[in-house]
Parts: sequence; C-alpha cells; structure tokens
Amino acid sequence: MAIAAFNKFQAFPEHIAEGVHNLQTGALKVYLTATAPNASTMAVKADLSETLTTTGGYTALGQAATVSSSAQTSGTYKLVLADVTWTATGSGFGPFRYAVLYNDTPTSPADPLIGWWDAGAAITLTVGQTFTVDFDPSLGVLTLT
Repeated sequence: MAIAAFNKFQAFPEHIAEGVHNLQTGALKVYLTATAPNASTMAVKADLSETLTTTGGYTALGQAATVSSSAQTSGTYKLVLADVTWTATGSGFGPFRYAVLYNDTPTSPADPLIGWWDAGAAITLTVGQTFTVDFDPSLGVLTLT
C-alpha cells in the first residue's frame, strides 16, 4: 500500500544539530498509530501515542527499520531504509493511519521522533493481510542538504 510523502517533526532538525541522532547506527523504528501527528508540538515518542498493542501480528514499540545505506554525496546526505512490513495474524490489528519513524537509541531526549507518513484513511488488517511502509530506495527516506 502506498503512503504519502515523508513529513518531518519540527524538533528533528534541532536534534540533528545538537547531536541527538546517529542515523546510520541508531536503532530506528517504525510504529503505527491512529493519532494524528502534530509536527510543531511533538518531539519524542511519548508525545504521540502508539494506539496499538502487541496483538494480531503487531508488536508494541514498533518494528526495526534497517538502514540500507547512509551517505552523503556533494553535500547532500541521504538515508535509505529497507521496507518495513507487518502481517496480521489471529484476529488482526488496527485501526491505524500513520506510520511514525523514531530513534530508539537516545536517552536524552528519549525516543526522539523523526517523521511520519499518512496512509490517508484508517486501516484495519485481518488475518493474512499485510501493511508495508515502502521506502523508496532511489529517493531515500530523507535527505539533508
């Protein structure tokens, strides 16, 4: 399922400038939520509730987002992640609408938010259905210039 473009949390650039993130080696994770993100007021995972619990193929706290590549060329840094997929089991899970990327490594601040994607409508998965956050390998998840 295709989702909209990446949206960054406004605290993310400050966290980059202050050395909070190491995007190449940090434990990046993606979680799902039905709560709409607020770019200007949310900075850490505790600010944006994860409305799902561990059930039906979903694991609370999200799923690891594996870095495929992390490099700069001509002054532009590009982060590329492998796709993240959930498959519903048992009674399935949902509803959710947003996929949220955060860094599980830092402790101050703990679990800083990076960005999110909007699926456009609430989704509930039934047994056997999958939901994939399809990260574009040519464009990357994000670029910094």
